[in-house]
Amino acid sequence: MQLLTRKFTVEQFHQMAASGILDHQERVELIQGEIITMSPIGYRHAFVTTYLSNWFARHLGEKSIISTQSPIQLNDYSQPQPDLMLLKPTENFYGDRLPNAADCLLLIEVADSSLIYDQTIKIPLYAQHHIPEVWLINLNQQQLVRYIDPAAHTYQNSTILHPDQTISPLAFPDLSLSLDCIFN
Repeated sequence: MQLLTRKFTVEQFHQMAASGILDHQERVELIQGEIITMSPIGYRHAFVTTYLSNWFARHLGEKSIISTQSPIQLNDYSQPQPDLMLLKPTENFYGDRLPNAADCLLLIEVADSSLIYDQTIKIPLYAQHHIPEVWLINLNQQQLVRYIDPAAHTYQNSTILHPDQTISPLAFPDLSLSLDCIFN
């Protein structure tokens, strides 16, 4: 017997929130038509997200819009909420629409309890939509995995970096982040 599931569109997802079916305080995201409850944010996760958003803002100024824990519209059935994104600048800061994959310069997920979900569901979803670069910060292993060169449902290249190393985003090669700052 095959189980039937009901897939929701982004429009239906927003209607559920507007009508009170989904509580505005609830941490949920829409992934491939399914409403997924997100893990609570712990102090290490909050620190890394806050640190990076402030670090990028100081170093990039108006070269990028830094979006923290906000949605990105990938298609009619997926609207994830990555921990941090560097977006192409717009004059209205995406005041008339959500950013989409073409707007994203770098997407960052910070993971502890959500690691397997991020690796098996979200990273392939980002590759499918051609997000050019994704960083998965694994708090448990104290490592950053950099994914680049998206093709189909995977990234062609991934690199594991450790606390004693530095990383530069593809979009901003002159910028260098020491990973000691986020893992210590």
